[in-house]
Amino acid sequence: MSLSFEELAFQPTPIGELSLRRRRDPVLKADVIEIKLGEEFLMSDRFTASEIALADLGLALLDGDSLDVVVGGLGLGYTAQAVLKDKRVSSLIVVDALQAIIDWHQHGLLPLGPELTADARNRFELGDFFAMAASTEGFDPAAPVRKFDAVLVDIDHSPEFLLDPQNASFYEPQGLQKLSTHLKPGGVFGLWSNDLPDESFTERLAGVFDSASAETVTFFNPLQNRDFVQTVYLAQTST
Repeated sequence: MSLSFEELAFQPTPIGELSLRRRRDPVLKADVIEIKLGEEFLMSDRFTASEIALADLGLALLDGDSLDVVVGGLGLGYTAQAVLKDKRVSSLIVVDALQAIIDWHQHGLLPLGPELTADARNRFELGDFFAMAASTEGFDPAAPVRKFDAVLVDIDHSPEFLLDPQNASFYEPQGLQKLSTHLKPGGVFGLWSNDLPDESFTERLAGVFDSASAETVTFFNPLQNRDFVQTVYLAQTST
């Protein structure tokens, strides 16, 4: 049994005060790691099925080996961990805008940090994912205009519920088109959403990519005593 509450780290950032906490959840009867931005809960390891599904579903669409992958949003690392479990992956760049999140992984304050930092295929990149997606240079400062087999994103709560209003252009056709230029032929774009599928966004994806779908991920939420449904959007370029 751990302490009922413990603040593990605290860091002021340009977008607010970031705090890393561990607390005992009396319903789950387990420790929960969570990160807050100001008074808003930013991420938690309470439920991670859809973050893992983002990687599993996205990579399942790809053939071949030596896959190069980008993950937008490091968070607690569950999507990155799932990517690295696929032995076909030869390189992973994880882009995050908050140095504190990267530091907490590298210093072992987050449970998956030691595993992620020890994998030679993985590299953390401090940067604005949305600015990189809109640029011609792309996601790898060491190799501008490099293309990838998959770009998997878990940053905003959904295409409509944004952490920053400035991210909105990414989800419009022009923003999605710019993102697609960083993918190889047959490359996959995957997007996590906390909401149910949005038909209008799926149609937007289909207007830019060769194929698009919205896959639901369902898991039981004991806090609400019911199933909860989240969404993974998948889109693929032509080969």
